[in-house]
Amino acid sequence: MIRLQKVIAQSGLCSRRKAEILISEGQVKVNNEVITTLGYKVSNNDEIRVNNKILRRDRLEYYVLYKPKSIISSTSDDKGRDTVIDLIDSKVRLYPIGRLDYDTTGIIILTNDGEFANLMMHPRSKIEKTYLVYVDGLIGAEQIKKLEQGVLIEGRMTSKAKARIIEKDMKHDNTKLRITITEGRNHQVKKMINAIGLNVKKLHREVYGNVNLKGLIPGMYRELKKDEIEQLKLLALR
Repeated sequence: MIRLQKVIAQSGLCSRRKAEILISEGQVKVNNEVITTLGYKVSNNDEIRVNNKILRRDRLEYYVLYKPKSIISSTSDDKGRDTVIDLIDSKVRLYPIGRLDYDTTGIIILTNDGEFANLMMHPRSKIEKTYLVYVDGLIGAEQIKKLEQGVLIEGRMTSKAKARIIEKDMKHDNTKLRITITEGRNHQVKKMINAIGLNVKKLHREVYGNVNLKGLIPGMYRELKKDEIEQLKLLALR
């Protein structure tokens, strides 16, 4: 038996807090009976209706995908381009957790568990994301220090980060570095590099929390293990 608001949140319809509001307002029915009691528990056999629409309850699925270049991190694309959803063979309605740019490769997690997705993307979540960054230009120690301490992006400072130079190509005037951030702002890594006066040539996300791409090649995916899911939840709540 599971709490009603949790089942609604897991469906992806809304957050758990919003589900509690819907229940309190009498907009939720279980087996055609209006339920206003928070904490009411339901089974898999119960029919749930929200605003008189049957709540779809699929088996919860969690995947880690190695996103290739030229793939959209979205459920659909109005230009007809391939999306991360197209790469996964599943009958449930999946959603990507966060986004990677069209030209960015690497790890992205997809699920139909709305509550889990909201937890991962919540501003309070401090899950570490590690990127391999190929920069057009040579980065010095002072610039690394700025990246680690925080830089100004669109009027707001970024949180502290970890940054380490992996390789400098003096001949071609390029730098490869590894950056770990705990935020998920739009185009954040690229904008951080712009803030120190340089541009990103190529970007690859290597790690998301405790999950990496070991054993995967671009376009491949696997299901997350139960212990990986639980560890991600713990990382988001710490």
